[in-house]
This record gives sequence, structure tokens and C-alpha cells, in this order.
Amino acid sequence: MTDVPDAAPQRCGLVAIVGRPNVGKSTLLNALVGQKISITSNKPQTTRHRITGVRSVGDAQCIFVDTPGFQTRHGNALNRNLNRTVKGVLSDVDVVLFVVESGKFTPEDAKVLALLPSHKPVLLVANKLDALARRDDVLPWLATMRERRDFAEFVPMSAIREADAPRLVQIVARHLPEQPWLYDPDALTDRSERFLASELIREKLFRLTGDELPYGSTVVIDKFEEEGDPVRPMRRIAATIVVEREAHKGMIIGEGGERLKRIGSEARQELERLLGAKVFLELWVKVRAGWAASEEHLRSYGYE
Repeated sequence: MTDVPDAAPQRCGLVAIVGRPNVGKSTLLNALVGQKISITSNKPQTTRHRITGVRSVGDAQCIFVDTPGFQTRHGNALNRNLNRTVKGVLSDVDVVLFVVESGKFTPEDAKVLALLPSHKPVLLVANKLDALARRDDVLPWLATMRERRDFAEFVPMSAIREADAPRLVQIVARHLPEQPWLYDPDALTDRSERFLASELIREKLFRLTGDELPYGSTVVIDKFEEEGDPVRPMRRIAATIVVEREAHKGMIIGEGGERLKRIGSEARQELERLLGAKVFLELWVKVRAGWAASEEHLRSYGYE
């Protein structure tokens, strides 16, 4: 009788994606998961919450945790909250992806590196490789990075290149502990549709206001109702955009309300694609002076 070989043991673990603002962490998370679950823009502090994305491949389940960029300026309550989120994630995870821009290492990068636990595998993800004028320049730079820490792996890549994210998943899987999976094989995120709706609206807000709108704005979902049937599902969503000053309200609404209409239209279209349902979206803009400096307001707006 021939012995049947044992199946490979399952691997599963939490993988933190950390780095300074605007190094491409959210774009990387979306590429690793294979679907957009974390919003992106060129504005600092786009990611403000712990976003979890799941990718199951072979015998490994990677639970990626996107974190806010570590803040070194503006010591208000919002930034303190963002930094607490980063530190809290690092205490829980099994593997860390330290994301930097290929060929660069700034004082802000150094502050994030100093936070990383010494007893956990840290992979240096050199993102935005496509932005380098000469690929050969990354080799001497990697040599200098080896002097900063004993990294478990060096992964030069570009999050927008289709083949790079699956390669990184395979590399990460080697460092995960052997243990049963925590999520179903087809799971993508632990975040609710309500949360994803607020994030997508905030993304359109940031993208369509450019540099005009200061970072002191957020989105609160007032109503999220499911209607219809499985064949024709529908969502009714009402949301409030919260800003700190009356002038900011005018920036968002725009002349004749045109900018707010565009924010709503683009958010609705993307929500329909994400949720696979017809979406009716209402947006309002309210002024709450000093909300980003108030721990009470932060808690009421869903910040952890």
C-alpha cells in the first residue's frame, strides 16, 4: 500500500504595510489583494484607518494591514491617532513590509524604521522602481540599506506593475507561521460596505479638490440601507462631508454646487462597481470647527 503524502501545512499571518506618507502603501495593498479596498490619492494622510486585505494563495493566507503614513508633523489629535494606529499594528503582526521609494531614504523613513520591532522579519519593499531613471542605481542604494538593518528580504518592485504583487505575495508567504487560516479562501477584507463607502467618498473629495482643501476634512455615513433583491440589489446612502471652516465648505460645493455634484457622481459610479448594486447617494457638507484636534470628535467619526 502506497502512503499518501501529507498535505502541506497551512500558513497564515498578519503582515503590516508601513512607511512614511505617500510611498504607495495603499496602492500596494490593492495590488496584493487584487481589488481596490484602500483609497489612494497624492494628498498626505489619505489612509487614516487600519485597513485589512486578505490574499489566499496555495497553502498560505496573507492578512495584509495597510496603515496610515507615520506622521512627524502637526501634533494634533488626528495625527496622534494615526500614529497610535501604526504602533498598535506593529505590536500585533507576524511580518512587516517596510515600504520606501526606490533609491530614496529620508529622515521620515528613518523615523519609521526606528519603530519596527527587532524580533520580527522585516522585508524592505523598494516601491516605485519604475520611477528610477536608471535601474542600475538601485544596487548601490540597496547596499547602503543593508547597513541600516538586517532585512529578511529586499524586494525592488512597482505596485502598478501587474507581475510584481504576486511575486511579493510568494515571498511573504515563506515568512508566515504555520497555523490554520483565519478567513475564508475568497475573503478580501474585514471592512464593511458602510466603511468602504465613506472611504471612497473621501477619496473623490481629495482627488477633486486637489491642494485647495486642507487635510482637516472627513466623511461620516449617516444612512446606509440595503434594498431590492439579489437580482437587482440597491443601496441608499446619505453621507456628510465634515470640514473645519466655512471657506472649506465653499471649496467643496463649488460654483452652483458643481464640484459637490461631481464628487457625488464619481463616488456613486465607483460604489456601484464595488458593491455590484444600484446606488442612490446623497451628500451634505457641514462645518465642525476644530474636529481634527478633538479626541471626542475623532471617536464619534469612527477613528479608532
